[in-house]
Amino acid sequence: MFGSDLMWFIAGIPGILIAMVVHEYSHARVAVAMGDMTPRLMGRLTLNPTAHIDPIGLLMLFIVHFGWAKPVMVNPRNFRDMRKGEILVALAGPASNLVVAFLTIVFMLLYARLGLPTTDGFFTVMDYLVIININFALFNILPLPPLDGSRVLMTLLPGRWAYEIMRLERYTFIILIALFVIGPFGKLLAMASLKIRWLMVHFMALFF
Repeated sequence: MFGSDLMWFIAGIPGILIAMVVHEYSHARVAVAMGDMTPRLMGRLTLNPTAHIDPIGLLMLFIVHFGWAKPVMVNPRNFRDMRKGEILVALAGPASNLVVAFLTIVFMLLYARLGLPTTDGFFTVMDYLVIININFALFNILPLPPLDGSRVLMTLLPGRWAYEIMRLERYTFIILIALFVIGPFGKLLAMASLKIRWLMVHFMALFF
């Protein structure tokens, strides 16, 4: 999902922390907006990293290049519209990561346009912030439980099919390892990430 060299390890830390925190906070914020106070009661309606970071998940991110944060617990029965609420809460995380990536690109272009003093390291950190957030969005829309894409899919499918997808959760870690290690999936994901980044940059370049 991410790089493996020392530069990525150092410059990517801000991007990883921001991506994880914003992602989980967005789940919590939308859940509360849809009527479920569970995230607020559990202290997840905050941008404080300690409320969202799972130490093991963060470590796995650096070791095998995909990891996880603490999942935001919600009670869909509290949503004013259960079907709509589950879809919006699931999509909130990936969408927020794309927003962060886009706003970072806007910031970088403005910074460069104003001719403000900078360093190569600064733009490297900003660039990793963009790439990592796009990767988070793409990774989390995969239709594998408990990733966000599976929650959207299970909401749209008939009950029996949704149940069959939910049963895959016990195999998700193995499936992800197989996808990233054995097949070309990792390269395809990287290509998609770079394409989205390219589209964002060129779209904003029209205004600068």
